[in-house]
Amino acid sequence: MKKGIHPNYGPSVVKCACGNEIKTHSTVSELSIEICSACHPFYTGQKKIVDSAGRVDRFKKRLEIGQNLREEKQKKTAAKKPRKKNSAEKSDTLKIASKKIKSKK
Repeated sequence: MKKGIHPNYGPSVVKCACGNEIKTHSTVSELSIEICSACHPFYTGQKKIVDSAGRVDRFKKRLEIGQNLREEKQKKTAAKKPRKKNSAEKSDTLKIASKKIKSKK
């Protein structure tokens, strides 16, 4: 190995937010983490939401905004839809259109 290009590797302590400390070896002497095996719901069997930086709240907010936009779009499209003409109305409009064309000649 070349000297002077590799970081120092030695003992380090990993500290969890729950207070648990794990001794290991690393290039960093001290690490801080949010969750470890002592407090993670998978290992403890307790049901709790592991939410770092409000991810669940942000997702719920985006979901709510999306639903509101969909509802507004449905209202707009429902208001814009023309009603369907029955066959009698269609034939009347054709007769009027043909009369206009004949009168222009």
